[in-house]
Amino acid sequence: MIHLIENRYISPHRSVLETMFVDRKKQFVDLFGWDVPVVDGHFEIDQFDNEHAVYLVAADLTGTHEASLRLLPSMHPHVLDTLFSHLCPGGVPIGPTTWESTRLCLPARHGAGRRKELRNLLISAMVDFALARGIERLTGVIPEPFRKEVLAMGWRAEPLGPAVRIPGGPIGAFAVQVEPDTPERLAWTGTYVQAQALPA
Repeated sequence: MIHLIENRYISPHRSVLETMFVDRKKQFVDLFGWDVPVVDGHFEIDQFDNEHAVYLVAADLTGTHEASLRLLPSMHPHVLDTLFSHLCPGGVPIGPTTWESTRLCLPARHGAGRRKELRNLLISAMVDFALARGIERLTGVIPEPFRKEVLAMGWRAEPLGPAVRIPGGPIGAFAVQVEPDTPERLAWTGTYVQAQALPA
């Protein structure tokens, strides 16, 4: 099941969020070696995990995190404009209908096939959320190999600048347009799947 969680401070899905932050620490800190905040030695929680963040979380029947991503409105501080604006020579896209997609967490324990399935579920839910909320553009910063995949998924997408090498490998910024035909375009490549229920 895909959960839509807004304002984690008042969300009833505390166990889902706790297991998400644990998995984020395992992926981004332990596996990728990112220099990001870790709370109490177990939870990867940064300054953008605030009341403005929206989470799409795939959870199993026990309410345990399977995979997730975070969405941030660009009118508030977000990763691209705060930490990686140098990746956008033409300027960071910002506006009321532009949101950032970040912290895609696909735990290694699932295996490659299941991770791809979960990735597609989350991308599909993200597009559905964007269409429902009037979001017209999504941006992000991701490793360059994955950026190439994102740009080729079928939606109208563009790089926002060249890839830049950092410890751990090259990264790059991107923007994708979210339009009424985006689900159909993503379905051409097998990325978009049937809409999931998004309970609060």
